[in-house]
Amino acid sequence: AAGSDPWTHLENRADGRWSKPREAGDDGAQLMAQCMEAWFLADRDSLAGFFGAGFNRRALPARPDVENVPEGNVETGLKTAARHCGGKGAYHKGRHSFAILAALAPGKVTAASRHASRLVDTLHEKASR
Repeated sequence: AAGSDPWTHLENRADGRWSKPREAGDDGAQLMAQCMEAWFLADRDSLAGFFGAGFNRRALPARPDVENVPEGNVETGLKTAARHCGGKGAYHKGRHSFAILAALAPGKVTAASRHASRLVDTLHEKASR
C-alpha cells in the first residue's frame, strides 16, 4: 500500500518474498518510486536544461505527487517532451537516465518525493553516527 511503511509494503507484495529480517531496523528497507524517472518530474528546470532547445515541459504529467504518476505516463511524457530536441533526441532510459539523475536538484526531488526524502534523511543520520 502506498501509505504504508516500506516493510509492510514489501511483505504484502504478491510474490511474498520480502519479509523483514529479525535484525533489520525500520530504516533497513527503502523504497524509491514506481520508476526512477518519476523523480525527474520534480525538477523540470534540470530536465529542460539537459535536453535543451525544443524540450516541451507541457508534455510532462502535471501531478505534484510524483510517486503516484503511473509509470507509463512518466515514460510517455518524457519521450513526448524530448522528441523535438535536436542534440540528445527523444528520451532513452539507458542513454539518458543516469545523466539526468545526476543533474537533478536534490532539494526539489526530496520535496516532491517522500521516499526520496526518507532515503536522504536515513543516509544523513547514518553518516553522522
